[in-house]
Amino acid sequence: MTNGADTQPRKRVAVLISGRGSNMMSLVEASRALAYPAEIVTVISNRPAAPGLAWARAQGIETVALDHKAYPSRAAFDDALDAAIKATGADIVACAGFMRLMTKELVERWHNRMINIHPTLLPSFKGLDTHARALATGVRIAGCTVHIVRAEMDAGPILGQAAVPVLDADTPDTLARRILTAEHRLYPQVLSLFAAGAYDIHQDTARLKGASTNDAMLFSPPS
Repeated sequence: MTNGADTQPRKRVAVLISGRGSNMMSLVEASRALAYPAEIVTVISNRPAAPGLAWARAQGIETVALDHKAYPSRAAFDDALDAAIKATGADIVACAGFMRLMTKELVERWHNRMINIHPTLLPSFKGLDTHARALATGVRIAGCTVHIVRAEMDAGPILGQAAVPVLDADTPDTLARRILTAEHRLYPQVLSLFAAGAYDIHQDTARLKGASTNDAMLFSPPS
């Protein structure tokens, strides 16, 4: 399948989810544009009851449910996951709320071909309970990050970030909702660039090829 703009085939993307999959939905919606350089060919979840699976099936997308509880070890589950991804002919793996720590072996099999979105400005606040932790520290600017996956949790070359102000009245829920809105804009944009080969990746850094600089600043409180 071509992207409509040239003869280059669209990159095939497998999306991994564990729940509702709202970021997966944003990727699917973006990929419907003919000029988008990637197509979502499968949605895979470690939770068979994940609501995102039903949504993806309704869009005509292949889905796979792999219950991690059915496997004797993390390595056994990751082997099954790897096989399921490869069976689709995927070029890229996009983690979108996939709540599983992966083995080093699986990450290495998809070296520089697996990306993830995290709801903080990495490297700050890796792991869980990110919004509550951010509010507890008193940060005034929060956001989200898309990065290439490495074996260490929430680590790897940063591909893109979006920032939002932290408001005085924020709770973890209100901050999460505002950051999620930013995620839904950032992830499709970064996947498009990544699928188009727009990044130079060197070990633990990634830079956009020929990107112009932008010195716009975000102040909180406003300047």
